[in-house]
Amino acid sequence: MSEFIIRPNPEDPRLTEVVRGVDQTGAAVDTAVTVERPLTLYLNGQEIVTMMTIGDHPEYLALGYLLNQNMLRADDNVTAIQFDEELDVVVVRTDRRTDFEEKLKKKTLTSGCAQGTAFGDLMERFEQVALAEDAVLRTSWLYALLHKVNTAPSLYLAAGAIHGCLLAQGDRPLVYMEDVGRHNAVDKIAGWMFQNRVPPDDKIFYTTGRLTSEMVIKTVQMGIPILVSRSGFTAWGVQLARQAGLTLVGRARGKRFVALSGEHRIVFDADPTYSEEEAARHRRKGARDED
Repeated sequence: MSEFIIRPNPEDPRLTEVVRGVDQTGAAVDTAVTVERPLTLYLNGQEIVTMMTIGDHPEYLALGYLLNQNMLRADDNVTAIQFDEELDVVVVRTDRRTDFEEKLKKKTLTSGCAQGTAFGDLMERFEQVALAEDAVLRTSWLYALLHKVNTAPSLYLAAGAIHGCLLAQGDRPLVYMEDVGRHNAVDKIAGWMFQNRVPPDDKIFYTTGRLTSEMVIKTVQMGIPILVSRSGFTAWGVQLARQAGLTLVGRARGKRFVALSGEHRIVFDADPTYSEEEAARHRRKGARDED
């Protein structure tokens, strides 16, 4: 797992707890459950939102949320990010004076997948983004990434009730984030990219969640040209992906997938019927023939 710069840590005691219950036979059973907690975000002294999150990487979550809500610009100078663990508060400070009083209505985001955002203005930057046309998704990279994600330690495997998102370059997984809401996981990656000034043009984004309109819009706003999911599509998500020229790949499991937009970026360089087990058999047969 040395390829990952950041990946989930299911051993972190803050992220799960054990709860006693009964199984289908009535027998007592202990099971791990995911912990969620509120995080209140301030921008330059103004309260923006309270969201439910697992609580890891609050600084990245704060930055990514503000970016994806068009409250933080790519050229903004962030002077400080302050997190108070006792109060569950994170404060982002910028050189630019900000005032969203007219736009804001205080609300709490639940962990429900449908409530990943507080505002309905995500289209502000969408039509202005030009995605890299020379980006490539090799099917060999896709198969390798799916295998690495599925075998990486994760809160999903430890406790469930979680969504995951991955940023990759080629067949190398860079950053893997999880959270109770898939949009939180997206925002954490957006925040990491902003803070580390990571260019998006040659990146691949993977999510365990559905390929909805909002997921497509956020990926396009981040400037990432390729979006992959193990889940399915919505019609509006496909329509927006085609409008933006985003490569949209869904139902990606094992060596199967469906691409509904941006197929021109896909390079079919791997045999989808060829498995590692078959490769091992060929290697053993070759060794016997040489003997």
